[in-house]
Amino acid sequence: MTSKNEPELDEFGGTIGQGQVRTIRAPWGPSTVTRVRKAVVADLRARDLAEQTIDESEIVVSELMTNAIRHARPLQDGCLRVRWKVRGEVVEIEVTDGGGESTPLPAPAAVWLTSGRGLRIVRSLAHEWGVGEDKGGQVVWAAMGGPSRRRAT
Repeated sequence: MTSKNEPELDEFGGTIGQGQVRTIRAPWGPSTVTRVRKAVVADLRARDLAEQTIDESEIVVSELMTNAIRHARPLQDGCLRVRWKVRGEVVEIEVTDGGGESTPLPAPAAVWLTSGRGLRIVRSLAHEWGVGEDKGGQVVWAAMGGPSRRRAT
């Protein structure tokens, strides 16, 4: 519990609802997805964003992290980097991992698949999304609430 004069921190030590950009170095593993999702949602709620944008961001960060854990390697320090930017009503989320054997693409539509729908979900919720390279890693990003300042790839 913080006093009224102290900013509220999330479990990763970040100040909730402050600053334009937040970054979390999340330990590699499925249990981290829930923890990061909660941190993102708490931060976005503190900014009074539209509930639809918050809900979409919650799903997208979960899907991007889950895909990275299933299909890629961790960064050299054994983590994923999760970063989000808020500009007005637009939220841009990116997840950086150590790269995988292939470039992330949405799976073809198929009724009987038990997995492989993550990027199809991201594509359906995001205003735009893309894949890029970063020092030693691969970045998958998505923008909710409107267009980002990036060019979708």
